[in-house]
This record gives sequence, structure tokens and C-alpha cells, in this order.
Amino acid sequence: MKKNTQPPKAAEKKGGSDASPYYQLHTQAVEDLVSATSENTPKYSKEELEKYRSGKTSRFRLPEWLKVLLIKFWFYGAICFFVFWGLGLYVADQLDLYFVAAIIMGMVNDLLVKHFLRFTEKLPGGSARWMMVTKDGVTGFFLNLLYAFPVLFVVVTVYSLINMGLAAVSTGGDPLFLGVEPLLFGLFTMGADQLFIFLKQVLLSIFRDAKAK
Repeated sequence: MKKNTQPPKAAEKKGGSDASPYYQLHTQAVEDLVSATSENTPKYSKEELEKYRSGKTSRFRLPEWLKVLLIKFWFYGAICFFVFWGLGLYVADQLDLYFVAAIIMGMVNDLLVKHFLRFTEKLPGGSARWMMVTKDGVTGFFLNLLYAFPVLFVVVTVYSLINMGLAAVSTGGDPLFLGVEPLLFGLFTMGADQLFIFLKQVLLSIFRDAKAK
């Protein structure tokens, strides 16, 4: 029996129809894809992109600034709970207690708060505007330790001014006194931290403007 040596046909029939249209190259679509650049790519607003991040649950997302404040408030309140309420029972000298609190605050800022803020950021480096010290490693660790002292000084000053005001307005009997507790301490410390960060941003903006001129 003679073998069939004829080459296969260029177009095979499938189900009575020509299959070649399935393999035709859409050159126009390929050219559009290759020529796509940042200039001719459609632009979408941030609000439009946010609709497709997590579906229906996106409306319940907390704004970034609120998440940052809650994270800082919680950690600073925890410092008050463990240091002033816990360690304060064993450390009699007030200055020693403040020194220990500042050291622990700097460690918490560098090892916990900074990493939580970076974990929740939407873009790489987006959380830097919420931190006073953005450096990592040993340098950043020691800078956070030093930074904790002026923050705690502002908080202690706020407590002192409030108690002076309460003592001035109290009439008769025992004078009013505002003690240290986690809620207000966390709020005051968070406010002092944000104040220093705001001043840092203002100074950097002034230097950038002066350099540009």
C-alpha cells in the first residue's frame, strides 16, 4: 500500500468550517498594546480606584489619618498603663520614672509604631509624613530614644499647667487634681508627637522654598 506523502493542507476543516480565522493575528490590538505609555494610558481618580480595592467593604475603611492617630493613641496609652501604673508602684522617684518612660517610649516608637505605620501604608514611603524619625537601624533607634524626651516633657508640662489651673479655680476643700491615666496620657502624647511632626514639616517646607529661590 502506497503511503501518502502529500503535505498537510494549510487549512483544516473543523465541523465543516475553516479553522484559520481562529489563528489570525489581530495586529491592531498588538500595536495598541505595545505603543501604550504613561501618556496615552487612561487616567483614573483615586476615588475611582478605591472602589475596586475591597468591593463592598471599602466604604467602611478608616481614613489614613484616623488609623495613624488610633495606632499612636493605643501604644502611648499602653505605655502609661505599664510604666506609670505598673512600674510606678516600685519606682518612688518621679524623675527616674520619667526617664524610664522616655526610654520605653522611644523603643516602642522605633520597634512597634514605625512598623505598624509602614504595614498600613498604601504606597511605599507613604507613612513617612506621620513619623518624626524615618531612619532605620541603630541610628533611627537612638534618634527615637532622644526624641521621646522632648515629647514626654511637653506631656508633663501639659499635666502641670492643667493642675495649676485646677488648683487656681478650686475654692475650699481639697484642690482638684488631674492624675495620670492611659486615656488622657495617650491623647496628650499623641498630640505632642503630632505637634513636633507638624513643626518638622513646616521647617522642611521653609528650607525647600529657600533653596528653590
